[in-house]
Amino acid sequence: MLVFAGLGNPGAKYSGNRHNVGFMAVDAIARRHSFSPWSKKFQGLIAEGTLAGEKILLIKPQTFMNLSGQAVGEALRFYKLDPSALTVFYDEIDLAAGKVRVKVGGGSGGHNGIRSLDDHVGKAYRRVRIGVGHPGVKEMVHGHVLGDFAKADREWLEVLLGTMADDAALLAKGDDNSFMNRVTLALRDKLTPTGDDDRPPPKAQSHIRQARPQQAPAKLPETGPMAAMLKKLFGGKG
Repeated sequence: MLVFAGLGNPGAKYSGNRHNVGFMAVDAIARRHSFSPWSKKFQGLIAEGTLAGEKILLIKPQTFMNLSGQAVGEALRFYKLDPSALTVFYDEIDLAAGKVRVKVGGGSGGHNGIRSLDDHVGKAYRRVRIGVGHPGVKEMVHGHVLGDFAKADREWLEVLLGTMADDAALLAKGDDNSFMNRVTLALRDKLTPTGDDDRPPPKAQSHIRQARPQQAPAKLPETGPMAAMLKKLFGGKG
């Protein structure tokens, strides 16, 4: 058995948030591949199905993001599964919106849901990082991830979620590179190229610097020795 966990916050008011794109991803997989109806277990919602001949348990923790590891850890312990059986879908602010990267292990990158998972199950699980972009200023990150996707995002978001659902079997088979390539090709015409997506966001310009007035041009003297010399040099022209 493999476990696919989508991270997010429970409740209707969070359903459209960027922070809930992990929930959206596993919902799309469940719909596309006719998984069982969602039911309550392991402090979360679960659905069962198969991908590429592998039995898959989908789970959406209902513990709120910061305690995601409690629900996922409980499920892994119940089925006596190692962290290598786990794939986690979640939002990543250090990737451009719509970009997807898959890796095993690594740090939390400041993501509280991933930090909770690391604490409860270790770090040796697969992470499907779904880019939601960075607002550019650290102080705006909280509002950005807990804000809904904009209307302009809907076109690429629907393509992204649909492609991830279509090709989820590649993850079940461990073919991470093909999965990423399929998503990239599907979104090629939907996203504006942004260069190296794995670079940290640029530092915002200081508000003080932005507000600093332009220096006025130096005023030339009208009387005195300097004025007389300038008049001599330029023939008294104004």
